[in-house]
Amino acid sequence: MAYPQLTDKPGALETAAAIRAGKLSVVEAVDAAITRIEHFDAEIDALAVPDFERAYEAARVLDAAGPAEDQPLFGVPMTIKESFDIEGLQSCWGHERLTDYVAPRDADLVRRLKAAGAVILGKTNVPVDLSDWQSFNPVYGRTRNPHNLDRSPGGSSGGSAAVVASGMVPCEYGTDIGGSVRVPAHFCGVWGHKTSWGLVSKQGHDHPQMARREGFVTAHDGALSIAGPLARNAEDLSILTEIGATVPLRHHNKPLSRCRLLAIVEHPSSELDVGVAEPTRAALSALEAAGIAIEYETDLMPDLAQQQADYLRMLNTVMARGAPSPNGKRATATDWFDLLDAQAVVEFAWTQVFERYDFVLSPPAPVLAIPHLEGSVFNSTLRINGNDVPAGGGLAWPGLATFPNLPATVLPIGKGTTEGVTLPCGMQVIGPRWADLDCIHAAAQIGKILHG
Repeated sequence: MAYPQLTDKPGALETAAAIRAGKLSVVEAVDAAITRIEHFDAEIDALAVPDFERAYEAARVLDAAGPAEDQPLFGVPMTIKESFDIEGLQSCWGHERLTDYVAPRDADLVRRLKAAGAVILGKTNVPVDLSDWQSFNPVYGRTRNPHNLDRSPGGSSGGSAAVVASGMVPCEYGTDIGGSVRVPAHFCGVWGHKTSWGLVSKQGHDHPQMARREGFVTAHDGALSIAGPLARNAEDLSILTEIGATVPLRHHNKPLSRCRLLAIVEHPSSELDVGVAEPTRAALSALEAAGIAIEYETDLMPDLAQQQADYLRMLNTVMARGAPSPNGKRATATDWFDLLDAQAVVEFAWTQVFERYDFVLSPPAPVLAIPHLEGSVFNSTLRINGNDVPAGGGLAWPGLATFPNLPATVLPIGKGTTEGVTLPCGMQVIGPRWADLDCIHAAAQIGKILHG
């Protein structure tokens, strides 16, 4: 089974509007989504932890109560990444030894989504420890890309993107530290948004090894990592971002024709495969033909090779929680403060970039959806223009926005072909910190120019 294009199923806000208009009940909307899951997920394997019985119960309660003004997602069936806590459901991050952990309470984001009227149908698949551009583990199995079952949907929010792309549900929430929202959106041809670091609470998104300790409550968001939504249109991304936001967001609605854009299509740490480079060039040319001003060079950009090196050091330290690296060395407190200093330097450089430019456009990854591998992508290589290169270099593209804590919206721009296989391709729109809604708005305008 393959899906040559995006599903025609309605999005989140469209579904909520139909329910408010009396065209269907919440129970009917939930039942239709579960039916789609039962039909498609046998081959895709995106839903890791179903919660159908409680979803029907929640739907009946919502139908009886009716919508409130502050419930923009009233009756919308959705899923959430396995790593978020939902009271009474397993959260094991792909570890067989941790399947005994059952969350005692909902994560803060889950509470916000439920308060907005959403009905959670369950949780979606991830790689072990959320650390790969694939989504497979010994507990839940392997998730496949709805556009090509022989390809990865990405990771670590690969199950998230797959359920949205295939039409099982209209929207999802994942997390991103190494492109884990943006790469799946790019691989699966959907919309995804990396929020500004610290915007959306990750309370209740804790490794089960720690969370099952008696009395454990997370005290802070981990460095670099964010929670961000996936959807099939920009409007749904905006409302999901606003629901999750813990601080007020600005929104300028500036026309793209008045924006000054910078495109980054070359990176010293990572070559682009032709499958990504060609649709990216075509999209940029289409924008220029529509009268959008795009520049390709600036003296304001930080040293991208150095940014990538510092980002990888911080990323590896965060993922290992300071444990010794493969070479046996352990990061010291001095090493960590040096990384924070390097991050501050890069943040300031990007601030100067955005004094001249409204947004920066770039690919979210150097490759299209990759073939399934038995081991981790990052212990292997990426095939780029016929050459096998260390996969870690590919993190340079999502790292553009991750290391300086910036928001970035991925939109589908078309399809590319790599080694004879045609797959979806995305572009990320990076903006200043806290300009999340502006990034989504700009991406929406780009999408209208490219797709009408």
